[in-house]
Amino acid sequence: MTDRGDRFDHPLIERYASKEMAALFSPRTRHTTWRDLWIALAEAECDLGFPVTKAQVEDLKAHRDQFDWDRCAALEKELRHDVMAHVHHFGELAESARPIIHLGATSCFVTDNADLIVYRNALRLCEQRLVAVLRTLGEFATTWRAQPCLGYTHFQVAQPVTVGKRACLWAQDFALDLDELRRIIQWLPFRGVKGTTGTQASFLSLANGDHAKVEELDRRVTKAMGFLRVIPVSGQTYTRKLDWTIHQALSAVAQSVSKFATDLRLLSHEGEIEEPSESKQIGSSAMAYKKNPMRCERACSLARYVIEVANTSAHTAANQWLERTLDDSAIRRIALPESFLAIDGMLMLVENVAKGLVVFPKVIEKKLREQLPFLATEEILMSGVQAGSDRQDLHERIRVHSRAAVHAVKAEGRDNPLLALIAADPAFLPIRGMLSNLLDPMRFIGRAPQQVDSFVRDEIEPRVRGAATGLGAEIRV
Repeated sequence: MTDRGDRFDHPLIERYASKEMAALFSPRTRHTTWRDLWIALAEAECDLGFPVTKAQVEDLKAHRDQFDWDRCAALEKELRHDVMAHVHHFGELAESARPIIHLGATSCFVTDNADLIVYRNALRLCEQRLVAVLRTLGEFATTWRAQPCLGYTHFQVAQPVTVGKRACLWAQDFALDLDELRRIIQWLPFRGVKGTTGTQASFLSLANGDHAKVEELDRRVTKAMGFLRVIPVSGQTYTRKLDWTIHQALSAVAQSVSKFATDLRLLSHEGEIEEPSESKQIGSSAMAYKKNPMRCERACSLARYVIEVANTSAHTAANQWLERTLDDSAIRRIALPESFLAIDGMLMLVENVAKGLVVFPKVIEKKLREQLPFLATEEILMSGVQAGSDRQDLHERIRVHSRAAVHAVKAEGRDNPLLALIAADPAFLPIRGMLSNLLDPMRFIGRAPQQVDSFVRDEIEPRVRGAATGLGAEIRV
């Protein structure tokens, strides 16, 4: 047996993705799905009067789950063809059915149809992950709906928002991703029973020229595999535009993950919010004091990979010559499964982080207090005008005081003196007693708390209602 230390263990399997997602792309799932397709084809052919017997169908069903993986490998090495290796192995097990396995089909009958089945199941697992993320972000947003905090545009101080309102921005992106995944799951067509170059000529021959029987065969196999629709026409393969559609949706999820995780990395630097950490977690081998946002960094790293690798599906769709070319095979074995595995891993990270977010209200309030005198200048100006003062005069005085305050803060390292400077100015005497009230953070957050309430009620709850995940977040820290 090969020493584990002498082989490459794929990080997506060993470190990031769940066992559920990894199992979907395992050889057992792939080749059991091939057998399901052969059984569905044989059963439909039998029912429609093709040269297949019920006994042969039952023989296939009886051996569906029996595999000799060494024998499969030996046959593939000899035949240099993975599908025919499994046709021969299945025929060795179900001997009576050997003559009719894969009857009328081309390799893409099993490879393409099986891929669509696996992709749809993987999309469903991603759907569950997104539901869990949305539910968790909704709970967090509700908890912190009215906690004022600095807003940032261009990562520069802007008008206040609330912690919960910002969480709704993250949740909104994930909600749109969930909608698109659900749309694709419902829309995704089956390749069906199309034959070597998509003409169904082999099946028409088996049906003695009966076109209606061939159409019914296609419908029956499609229904047996749980699909609502079949792609109308194909070459040897289904159009690789389907892969691009799936990959676009995965890229969109990755974009949302990266936005969420990047924002948290920035907020961690500001000391306002941190991702959870373990009691013995080490941030640096040299700097013992460090506590890095490593889960969010990992999520950003995985997201970057998915965003970039999605383009391979665009190139594949653009380069399928005529009825097909095989330069899609190797890349599809890698790019799509790895993207699903990466999305699975990063959505578990997002759920884990969102569940354990640590908010530091005192830091948030301190930073807000430091900036509020600047942010409140328009309120101060308007109050002064309402008290009878000249707007232009007050504006100039506020400008001068603001410049002095900025110099004190940035050049001298002092606390913000703007409020004191304004209070000491005789021009503001009529509103001096109001100044402290004008700096109440709640005056500046508008409808943010109510927006959170509406968003959670109208956007999150309908999407997650009744969608039990039944999944845990298997995070390796």
